[in-house]
Amino acid sequence: MQKIHLQELGLKPYEEAWEYQNKLFQEVIDIKLNNRNNSLNKPTPNYFLFTEHPHVYTLGKSGNENNLLLSKKQLEDKGITFFKSNRGGDITYHGPGQIVGYPILDLDNFETDIHKFMRNLEEVIILTIAQYGLKGERSEGETGVWLDVGTPFARKICALGVRTSRWVTMHGFALNVSADLGYFDHIIPCGIRGKAVTSLEAELNKKINIEEVKAKIKIHFEEVFNAKFIEV
Repeated sequence: MQKIHLQELGLKPYEEAWEYQNKLFQEVIDIKLNNRNNSLNKPTPNYFLFTEHPHVYTLGKSGNENNLLLSKKQLEDKGITFFKSNRGGDITYHGPGQIVGYPILDLDNFETDIHKFMRNLEEVIILTIAQYGLKGERSEGETGVWLDVGTPFARKICALGVRTSRWVTMHGFALNVSADLGYFDHIIPCGIRGKAVTSLEAELNKKINIEEVKAKIKIHFEEVFNAKFIEV
């Protein structure tokens, strides 16, 4: 069973969290390269970061900037930042009331299968929201966790986007718990037109304790990845 160092970053500006992720990501890659170049076998660490971000739109490396529907001045007036990220996927929103999870894992410690890694992340969220009576589903060709797939009412509750290099991952998922969904109106979320976005509170019509949701995510992440969190 693999150990994962768990860190709670609290409310952290996106760029600061991104720089910290990159630091850990590069640390793991450097260990792997040093092992290979010097015939060593030093274990590589695994990390998981929980955070929330102030209002920000982030664009994936293959995303279309036209999916941002606000001008630079409008962003400033609304107090929203914009950041071009190195993750996969298109544009998304992060903000208070949203649980963001960044697994920085060496998949050589798990399974070297990016597709399965993504499906496992989705499974963690599907299991978590099932505890609130919601049936999370996958939508073919569209990453993330959705409700009412295949109907006119399909809506996304959790977005996913990752980057990998030498089987090391970064970035991860964003689960809407009590996020202000109005911020999604200013983008074409994930570049997908005609699909709505939702949250746990919007679906259940009641307040949800975000720490309670995090606790459930931790349990299911350990189950799905056969790992144990070590809190830092």
